[in-house]
Amino acid sequence: MAFIEDLRQRVEALEKENAALQKEHVALRKENAALRKRLERYEGKPDPDPSTPSGAIPPYKKPNRRKGRKKKPGRKKGHPGARRKKPDHVDNYENHPLECCPDCGGTEVTGRKTRTRYTEDIPPVTPIVTEHTIEGGHCKNCEKWVEAKVSSVMPGCTLGNRLVLVTAWMHFALGVAVHKVVAWLFSVCQMTVSAGGLTQAWMRVAARLAPLHEEIWKEVQGARILHVDETSWRVGGQTFWLWCFATKTTVLYVIDPTRGSSVVFEVLGDVFNGVLVTDFYAAYNKISAWAKQKCVVHLLRELKKVSVSNSNLEWLTFKRRLQRLLQDALRLGRDRSKYDDDIYDRRWKRLHDRLFVIYSQEYEDANAARLARRLKKYSQELFTFLEFDGVDADNNHGEREIRPAVQMRKAYGGNRSDRGAETQAIMMTIFRTLQKRNIDSVAYLIRCLRRQIKHDEQPSLDQAA
Repeated sequence: MAFIEDLRQRVEALEKENAALQKEHVALRKENAALRKRLERYEGKPDPDPSTPSGAIPPYKKPNRRKGRKKKPGRKKGHPGARRKKPDHVDNYENHPLECCPDCGGTEVTGRKTRTRYTEDIPPVTPIVTEHTIEGGHCKNCEKWVEAKVSSVMPGCTLGNRLVLVTAWMHFALGVAVHKVVAWLFSVCQMTVSAGGLTQAWMRVAARLAPLHEEIWKEVQGARILHVDETSWRVGGQTFWLWCFATKTTVLYVIDPTRGSSVVFEVLGDVFNGVLVTDFYAAYNKISAWAKQKCVVHLLRELKKVSVSNSNLEWLTFKRRLQRLLQDALRLGRDRSKYDDDIYDRRWKRLHDRLFVIYSQEYEDANAARLARRLKKYSQELFTFLEFDGVDADNNHGEREIRPAVQMRKAYGGNRSDRGAETQAIMMTIFRTLQKRNIDSVAYLIRCLRRQIKHDEQPSLDQAA
């Protein structure tokens, strides 16, 4: 009997083990099918880095959206109507009589009445050719030959200021390639202009507007809060770097062959008397600033990136503690108005204590040890946003302001010469700053050129105000 009972228990154990193996087998088959499907879709390529921007991921590597939508597009049912505003004036009147029925062609139509409809369109564009008769004479006071100044066009240029600035706005503000600007002029404006002629005119106007660029440069140097970021740029087939220095109302672009700290020193000087918001790139460490804020979001991205390939228990514990700390810091910054000053001070000081506990420990995991050293190095630059009003916890503003340059790099690659790169930096700076201040850049710059040509008056941002 004992033998039979023991045999029965062994059979039951084997059946349970077999059931567990069957369940595991089914799960592994499902996982294998999913991996095969992903492998076929990605063509054997690895998953993209979690920190990779969506625009840099090929469409065939992006996951498909779910068929059902969480929220229907458009406004809710029953919302007040929204349409284009009625024009404040009418330039042309057209009458459309009903001669016959448009469906059957019948001529007997009763109960006639009219309604009014407004449309807006652009007229056909034809270039205006102007012959300038310029009077000159000998000045007895200066003892030299002088001529009347033509304020609508730059000296030695055959293209008018409006044409030069509109095309410059298309190229440097909207990112339209030069050959496409030439095609637009030919198709829409009935003008034949070469790409070389346009670029030379842009260089001339950039040289005349250089005082505006210098004024923006000085405003950046005196900013209270400044976001800085950099990205690669191509000049003459060589790798350069485009730097972006941005405040809420001012953006300065600098194109330089180096990515070193010398560029930061050249733009900001030895000491910056404001809060410098950057990522963890070492070039920003050498400059002295009143305060610094490192991008917290970069740390969160780093945690996510490492977790893709590292499942070590020590790393997972480190990641969970640091992620919770950073999220608590961001939450405290959002809810600042809910706390009294004393309670708020105690809370953000407590965050520093928790940070010290994390980076002061010894870690065997290489990634945890590396990030612990980074936390220790920048411990006084992670929670600056909790101490001063208006300081962001991330460098998203700097990344957003450098994004137009990245889009232009994709559109036309970069510049062919050093002078072209200088023109690019000046015009991008001016157009982007005026856009941030809601100023009609083309109309304002036309006025600046007219005053400069006619009265030798240097352009200034005060004129825009």
